[in-house]
Formats: sequence, C-alpha cells, structure tokens
Amino acid sequence: MNAEALAAAKAAYQIEADCILEELAYLDDEQFMKAVDALAKAPRIGTAGCGHSGIICQHMAHLMCCIERPARFISPAEAVHGATGFIQAGDVMILASRGGKTAELLPIMRICREKGATIISITENMESPLAQGADIVLKMHVNRETDKYNSQGTTSTTALCVIFHALQAALIEVTGFKNEQFALIHPGGAVGERLNKH
Repeated sequence: MNAEALAAAKAAYQIEADCILEELAYLDDEQFMKAVDALAKAPRIGTAGCGHSGIICQHMAHLMCCIERPARFISPAEAVHGATGFIQAGDVMILASRGGKTAELLPIMRICREKGATIISITENMESPLAQGADIVLKMHVNRETDKYNSQGTTSTTALCVIFHALQAALIEVTGFKNEQFALIHPGGAVGERLNKH
C-alpha cells in the first residue's frame, strides 16, 4: 500500500469539506437573493465557462431544466459564432470563472449587455472584469486545490458546484416547484421509477 497516496486521498476529503463550510461565510444574502429572483423570472437561462468551470456550468443548465427553468450551456467558442442568439432581453446569463479574467467570457458579457440580459457572474476575484461588468456577483471561495501542487481544478470545481446547488434549492422554494412536476419530466431510471409509483 502506498501510504503517501492514501494520505493525499484522505486529505482531499478534508480540504473540500473545509472549503464548503468556509464558503458559506462569504455568502452575500442580498446578492444571492437577487440572483434567485432574476433566475425565477427569466424566460431563458444561459450558462458559460471554460474548462472545469464550463463543465459545472453544463451541470447548472441541467439543474435548471430539472426544475422547469429553460436553460442551456453556451460554449464560449460557439457563443461568438451565433450561439448567443439564444439569449434575449430579459433572460439571464451566468458566467463563471474563478479568476474572473477568462478572455473567452468577456465578449459574451458585452453581447448579453447589449441585448438587455441580466448577467450573473460567479468568481473569486471581486475586482475582476467579470465581477465589475455583471449585474449580480456571487463570490466563490477556494481554500486550496486538493493536489499537492495546488494546481488542478478540484476544490474550485466543488465550490462552484455548491453555489449552483444552493441556487437550485432556493429556486425550488421561490417558484413552488413540485415533485409531481419532476416525476413527469424524469420517468427514466431508478429515480423515475420511484417518482412515478402509484
């Protein structure tokens, strides 16, 4: 058994657990509820991010669809080739970047602003272009990544994911979403079988 590898694996659990608990202290109630209100009222929701953030933004779009908030992930590469046509005035665009300087997201922000969409940015850097240009900013907090080099998108991915989970939990309360609605749109798999038992 490789003792160092096992110790690193167990430390990863603790690092991410600490991050989630610490992140709660950075929750700005007013900004968070502004985001919830905007998402609840939006006809459509777009999400965009690069790398690990992009993967979690895909998850967010699916979370929104699961509570009947029409959403899609917009690839930053496709966004500047017409995909931002999905976003209309009154919609919400969520942009996620830990550093808040991801160059691929800045044109999306400009386009969405010109179209009259509400921009929600999620970033650790509150002085970044992504934070400064948004209508609503949610601060993410990362203590450190789980690898020994503090380089891989691990804890930062979890931190973003938890913010999205919190938004969905709040939206279920605000919109009055019922499990019966979920049963209709999720007939597949073990979850669908459980939801649709009569």
